[in-house]
Amino acid sequence: MSGTSFDRPAGARDRDSEGRARNARPRDGLGRPLPYGADGVPRQPEGVVRTPPATIAEAQALLDAGKPFHAHEVFEDAWKAGPPAERALWRGLAQLAVGLTHAARGNVTGGARLLRRGAGAVEEWVADTGERTPYGMDVPGVVAWARELADAVGSGAAGAVDAAERAPRLRGGGA
Repeated sequence: MSGTSFDRPAGARDRDSEGRARNARPRDGLGRPLPYGADGVPRQPEGVVRTPPATIAEAQALLDAGKPFHAHEVFEDAWKAGPPAERALWRGLAQLAVGLTHAARGNVTGGARLLRRGAGAVEEWVADTGERTPYGMDVPGVVAWARELADAVGSGAAGAVDAAERAPRLRGGGA
């Protein structure tokens, strides 16, 4: 047994260099684990520090490609590495991306709940800061998108959604 991700001993756990549990299994575009050895979507590296405009651009590209789980990872990096005053904004955007992920997986309850929670977090951040368009983002438009999708998903009318087709426009219509 080599211990690589392709030949895992029974009961062995993926660990990083510091001994923390990490899942090295390949994943599909919606972040679902695939069997070891399967071809998956390249994972977003963790802990990358990006500028806010680079975060928005990378997250939008992933959302447009139908990879909201991976967009969530980009927002999570901004949430963890950004200034404390912006953490609630990035955390709320990460929740929106996870909500879209669940909706695309057909999890209507989880999808609707996370879309509403993320919209509320982003709205609260706007109310606290007075900033409606941080880094050129159309926050009111993103919140409206999230609430509309949450209603459609929560009612069961949407079924599993196409993540790329239903992706938000972070900078509005022309973004």
